[in-house]
Amino acid sequence: MKLKEDMNPLLLQVFRSVVWVCSFITFLPWYFLSGAGTNLDRARRVKARSVSGRPAGPYRATNRAGGIHQKLVWSLHLGVDTLDKVMVHGATRFPERDCLGTREVLNEEDELQPNGKVFKKVILGEYQWMSYEETYQAAVCFGSGLAALGQRPQCNIAIFCETRAEWMIAAQACFIYNFPLVTLYSTLGGAAIAHGLNETEITHIITSKDLLHSRLKAILLEVPRLQHIIVVDSKPTSWPGFPRGIMVHNLVAVQELGSRPDNSKPLPSDIAVIMYTSGSTGIPKGVMISHSNIIAGITGMAERIPDLDETDTYIGYLPLAHVLELSAEMVCISHGCRIGYSSPQTLADQSTKIKKGSKGDTSVLKPTLMAAVPWYFSSFLLCPSNVMTKVEEMSSVQRTLFVLAYNYKMEQMTKGYRTPLCDSLVFRKVRSLLGGHMRVLLSGGAPLSAATQRFMNICLCCPVGQGYGLTETCGAGTISEMWDYSTGRVGAPLVCSEITLKDWEEGGYYSTDKPNPRGEIVIGGPNVTMGYYKNEVKNREDFFVDSNGQRWFCTGDIGELHPDGCLKIIDRKKDLVKLQAGEYVSLGKVEAMLKNCPFVDNICAYANSDQSYVIGFVVPNQKQLTVLAEQRGLRGSWEEICNNPDMERDVLRIITEAALSAKLERFEIPKKIRLSAEPWTPETGLVTDAFKLKRKELKSHYQDDIERMYGGK
Repeated sequence: MKLKEDMNPLLLQVFRSVVWVCSFITFLPWYFLSGAGTNLDRARRVKARSVSGRPAGPYRATNRAGGIHQKLVWSLHLGVDTLDKVMVHGATRFPERDCLGTREVLNEEDELQPNGKVFKKVILGEYQWMSYEETYQAAVCFGSGLAALGQRPQCNIAIFCETRAEWMIAAQACFIYNFPLVTLYSTLGGAAIAHGLNETEITHIITSKDLLHSRLKAILLEVPRLQHIIVVDSKPTSWPGFPRGIMVHNLVAVQELGSRPDNSKPLPSDIAVIMYTSGSTGIPKGVMISHSNIIAGITGMAERIPDLDETDTYIGYLPLAHVLELSAEMVCISHGCRIGYSSPQTLADQSTKIKKGSKGDTSVLKPTLMAAVPWYFSSFLLCPSNVMTKVEEMSSVQRTLFVLAYNYKMEQMTKGYRTPLCDSLVFRKVRSLLGGHMRVLLSGGAPLSAATQRFMNICLCCPVGQGYGLTETCGAGTISEMWDYSTGRVGAPLVCSEITLKDWEEGGYYSTDKPNPRGEIVIGGPNVTMGYYKNEVKNREDFFVDSNGQRWFCTGDIGELHPDGCLKIIDRKKDLVKLQAGEYVSLGKVEAMLKNCPFVDNICAYANSDQSYVIGFVVPNQKQLTVLAEQRGLRGSWEEICNNPDMERDVLRIITEAALSAKLERFEIPKKIRLSAEPWTPETGLVTDAFKLKRKELKSHYQDDIERMYGGK
């Protein structure tokens, strides 16, 4: 969608004439020198075909010549078939190159906010780096120390920790010594944490000082097998006040234990990780992931990143307990890239924990690669509404130049062309928000709206691709190619996987649908995991093995395959609710459409089958809502503004108009809403592993509001 060009028509015509003349003069030399024709051909080519010739598939990626890959790819480097060998490969090829980086904390200060709250702000220094050889040796020593503490090969060990260099060192230690690593989200509740630790019979757990005191300490008595807690922080060195029988150690102390037992090398079929899901639909499930599963998954992912090598720098800030982040970092290690660690609170100069005037992590690190999730795009600095707010604050000339450049670049991108002059003169400042060197940005975890994807493709001056995968498929399923600037799609199957579409009669989706086949997405390949830990019932429901011995996973997501072999996610079986009058509502579809409204930072649609309408829980855009409140003459704190009934009515009216513009049916549009002053973040626990709001937890969190909006029923 183009931005409105608010300027004199005569001047607008003069501008367009100048642009046309410049383009005409420079087009042919630029076209042949830049390889634009080749990129356009790549974008338009058929990227996947049905192996069987049937519309249901299975669909496999095509090679450069257009033929179907005869075999799915499962290995990245010759002989590297387990995760410990990935680290050895990196340390052997790139021993002196930077591997893991962490910024030094120079100072911490408390900053009083206008509303009386106190925020902790930090001043950070430069990144301090460990080389590949140092990282490998640290992992070997730590694994050796764990063995000295009684940890045995093929016996589970847990990690409950924030994303940081020590997380990856601990993981590599477990891969080297064949300790299956149990990962748990730091946002899980106490009962869910205890369930995961008890189900996997954990005796050793790796955690941080903050999480030990805030989350773990309260449930230690509920985990009777637990004997050793290893804290990755260097201080304090003594830990009084813990239950008898539980010993607390520092990571450095464990590394110094120096035991060197005979190392039990893992096999490709051994469990590398038991990754617990968020529990958004009930008790968290542990997904058993073998070494060969992850190797296959990262092989498929790496193939979609052009020119990936040791000169790249990746910024890691998503939870490493999430398969997207773990896989992305393993891809980087397999190619010798640098990984600099960050957090959502320190990512950019304007992030919440960065002291005004000091630099955020992207400004210091200047990454070239980044994985992200739509929630971060819509809630932080890169949100289109935030950028456009900054544009509105520009002078008239600057604002006009931005709008004209934006629309011009959009036209050129649809033709497959780049705009280096616009990038360097107009969009440089927006691009600098991520350090100014970003060349590939991959969005996963949940659908990214077409409008947001297009906006970011233009303003960030780099490909913003989408990927689709699940924990059960090692995060690997599809990824869009970097020269494909189409939006709203998640790309073609990776070279490690294939996709079939299964008819879903209740929802009305069939592989014979016209113009494109539709159905439940079923993923097969060596990246499909071993199943759920101690849960044979769910294993029989969600996984199956075909006559060729290949494993398949039924995702529950509904997809549509386009003629060029690219997949579009259009629905989810569990998001479909039948209302009282018999209409089916896709709650995910409602949310995706309404997130484009500038007043909405996040939204969760909710409905019951015994009710006749949809309701919504909205985290409003603070700037937009504050301006609206001032126009209405309302004063008060942010919480008071959100709780004001007049503001709820105004936002509902605006959302309704946006829904009608998006062509939602009347019964799909929320009839009542509740404004939430509390942001939904991974820290609040109201976000799933796909970074979408948990409907079950939301129902518990807002039970009184749900009853009120449904008339007290």
